[in-house]
Amino acid sequence: MAFSKDASHPSSSLDIRDQEQEHEDRKATIVIEHLIQASDVSHTMQHWHIYQEWNRRFFMECYRAYKDGRAGSDPSENWYKGEIGFFDFYVIPLAKKLESCGVFGVSSDEYLNYAKANREEWVREGEAMVEQYIAKYNREQNPREQ
Repeated sequence: MAFSKDASHPSSSLDIRDQEQEHEDRKATIVIEHLIQASDVSHTMQHWHIYQEWNRRFFMECYRAYKDGRAGSDPSENWYKGEIGFFDFYVIPLAKKLESCGVFGVSSDEYLNYAKANREEWVREGEAMVEQYIAKYNREQNPREQ
């Protein structure tokens, strides 16, 4: 036998409140997930000089691992194009999600704008920057050859 809930029954209003609370909890979880993702790539949504510094550091870490035999592929071969894809398919969509959830208020626009501006600057300057990273690595490895 199937039981139906009567809307006037007190437990029905509890069910609705539980559903509303579950919905709010789910939204909060999504916002927290976005924040965790953003914290990992926050340098991409800040001023160009911040992005540049952290991008260089990460490249050097990956390139050093390659040169030391701890990584299987040379990151310099795909770094330029990889960053563009990273902006297009991860950073900018994430910045849009942060904007839509409203957790940062008006600052959300700023993060999205920085991400877009950094992508455009990378398109213009990125190839030369990768060459500079490699040159810097080589200078650090062979200081007497300068």
